[in-house]
Amino acid sequence: MQTHFSPEQLSDPRLAEANKILRSCVHCGFCTATCPTYQVLGDELDSPRGRIYLIKEMLETGRPADERTVRHIDRCLSCLACVSTCPSGVDYMHLMDQARVYVEKTYHRPLMDRVLRSALARILPYPMRFRTALLGAKLMRPFGRFLPDARLRAMIAMAPRQIPPVSRNDDPQSFAAQGVPRMRVALMTGCAQKALNTDINDATLRLLVRLGCEVVVPRDMGCCGALTHHMGREAESLSHAARNIAAFMAEKRGAGLDAIVINTSGCGTTVKDYKHMFARDDQTRDDALVVSTLAMDISEVLTKLGLPKGATKGLRVAYHAACSLQHGQQIKSAPKDLLKQVGFEVLEPADPHLCCGSAGTYNLLQPEISQQLRARKVATLQARNPDVIAAGNIGCMMQIGAGIKVPVVHTVELLDWATGGPKPPALCATGA
Repeated sequence: MQTHFSPEQLSDPRLAEANKILRSCVHCGFCTATCPTYQVLGDELDSPRGRIYLIKEMLETGRPADERTVRHIDRCLSCLACVSTCPSGVDYMHLMDQARVYVEKTYHRPLMDRVLRSALARILPYPMRFRTALLGAKLMRPFGRFLPDARLRAMIAMAPRQIPPVSRNDDPQSFAAQGVPRMRVALMTGCAQKALNTDINDATLRLLVRLGCEVVVPRDMGCCGALTHHMGREAESLSHAARNIAAFMAEKRGAGLDAIVINTSGCGTTVKDYKHMFARDDQTRDDALVVSTLAMDISEVLTKLGLPKGATKGLRVAYHAACSLQHGQQIKSAPKDLLKQVGFEVLEPADPHLCCGSAGTYNLLQPEISQQLRARKVATLQARNPDVIAAGNIGCMMQIGAGIKVPVVHTVELLDWATGGPKPPALCATGA
């Protein structure tokens, strides 16, 4: 793609990066075939190629973002299916990151947009605030249908029927390895996940300890920064990230770390990108690189440790590939291979590359499109007639679970059960 940035503009490292990304696009349109929003809306401007044109024009002219451009940028899920598809290697993720920061700095959103986005940024990254908000949403549930804004209705509907009690396993502490110690790892416990589903971290801890890992939950660890990052709130996301980098590096410089284990793939994609987020920060750059290098999805760690081969379980597991795992981290086969290895029958739905519509806060800020994508995903999963659905991301689990009666669990819960842990509570509740 031809660009027309001035020499003065290209002296800005951000614009120089954007220029390089834009020029790598060859207009081939392969991305339109795998873009979920283009599949649903059929608008070229709601495809990666269309958004690239809008971003190019906005950045080249230096004009403030307008309503039309913002509408199509906001509709992007950042699922990164286009990145997996693109034959030219266009770095769409970092271009979209830049565009969102630019929008946040130059566009004056309508009042309700500002209120909702600010509320999400001030609540979701903080587990206790989020728990309080979920309790309020539960109380509001009978009145939700009367709310005039679809986004408010989506926020009310998000609250689970049962809010789990706080798990003390998420407190800063260490868990000794069983048997001969093999690794010392830090577990990133997440933020929203700690409020929505405490079974995931509990299962992860049991499994890692059983396999010979000393597991530490670092002090002062918090939100990875992904939620605010994808809203273009750069200062907030960097603040969250810097806090985590300091927490992990304190463990690395202390007793040492072999890995940072992450069981929420959206967080994993962001933590692995810390090295890029802090690339121009002389103070934090080196530590950010270390943390990004240590970060591993739980499936990567378990593949490295090795799981015992199990007998056939007689349970049909439909595997949902979270976008942040298969596209963001390019981890495609490991979770399925692990499930098969311990004895589960693994089923893959049609169009596994397409997003379920969760995408962080997308299901709350773009509920109409999100619900269409969920309906498509649920239909493909149900078509396989599974006993249970497994996924590697809490957002996907909540999104799919709201539209299907089949129990939805985290992959690690099934692996823990198959290797000596308790049956996942979601399966106990349904009798699966």
